[in-house]
Amino acid sequence: MRPDPWTPPAPRRGDAFVRRLLWLALVVAALMVLWQWLPALQARWLAPNSTPAVERTVTPRGDLAADERATIELFEKARDSVVFISTAQVVRDAWTRNVWEVPRGNGSGFIWDDAGHVVTNYHVIEGASSATVRLADGRDYRAALVGASPAHDIAVLRIGVGFKRPPPVPVGTSHDLKVGQKVFAIGNPFGLDWTLTTGIVSALDRTLDGGPGKPPIEHLIQTDAAINPGNSGGPLLDSAGRLIGINTAIYSPSGASAGIGFAVPVDTVARVVPQLIQHGRYVRPALGIEVDETLNQRLAAATGVEGVYVLRVQPRGAAEQAGLQGVRMTPEGLVPGDVILAVEGKPVDGPGRLLARLDDFRVGDTVRLSVRRGEQTREVTVALQPGV
Repeated sequence: MRPDPWTPPAPRRGDAFVRRLLWLALVVAALMVLWQWLPALQARWLAPNSTPAVERTVTPRGDLAADERATIELFEKARDSVVFISTAQVVRDAWTRNVWEVPRGNGSGFIWDDAGHVVTNYHVIEGASSATVRLADGRDYRAALVGASPAHDIAVLRIGVGFKRPPPVPVGTSHDLKVGQKVFAIGNPFGLDWTLTTGIVSALDRTLDGGPGKPPIEHLIQTDAAINPGNSGGPLLDSAGRLIGINTAIYSPSGASAGIGFAVPVDTVARVVPQLIQHGRYVRPALGIEVDETLNQRLAAATGVEGVYVLRVQPRGAAEQAGLQGVRMTPEGLVPGDVILAVEGKPVDGPGRLLARLDDFRVGDTVRLSVRRGEQTREVTVALQPGV
């Protein structure tokens, strides 16, 4: 018997399941919409219409805490002495041979004296063809390079400030710093003008590698005050507002502050900057000997004795007058020279460390060396001479 074409087909079980699923989805969607609009519906229909909107009264602030007032006063006094430094570099088009300047980077610095000298990090101006110094009041000045000491990461610029000269930063000391002292860093991190960060001295007498062929930078101050790119060259101040260091580096895999920053101590700055202003360069105290980093490493590995191997002493130099000997050629063969093991009781393991140790003294100072000759070790006193 044929089915009646006018009779609708019986619903299948699969179609019924789909319809239930669609109804369930619609119900869930409706509930979600209702949940989102519920606060508005409550405010519109359920809140009493008789309650007027009341303005909140301002709670009096009261006096600032003593440490807050001290920090604000410190920043306001020191701000005018801090500058923003932007550098440019000359580039030449390979095809047209046209020459122009392009921005290279920026950093911070501070006013050193009334003559317009500005102190910053050497790496802030390294490789630049020009630098512009911006004062806190917005005035811009083209700066001239006075001198630099890459070994200390210090450079001195000069600007011609004819009137309304900003005050120099008060200079403090760093040899008497204690771990836990409060410190304040002012600079221009990421180009953000005149930013203050605070922290403490977290460690002292740190050493950073100066790079290939360069002596390490010694006696650095470690601080947890946030130091970021652009802070370089800015002052690190103590709670009295005195300069105790130059913010120079951070330890961070990402390049941003990770709670470990370093500053060149002001005792080093006070020793190096006057020479840069007077001579345009830093005259290092020296022994009057010739050494070689590569040969020194090979000799130390071959003999097992760590120190500075003297290859040659300069004629009539300080080392020769003290009786030091370099490598000598004799009928019996090559005779090794003296090996400097320590300076004033502090060990040296290579030429870079020796330079850093001698840098704690001035030309003309007398230092005591521990010197090994053959199998014997003796003490030698040397009067330091001007280095190259």
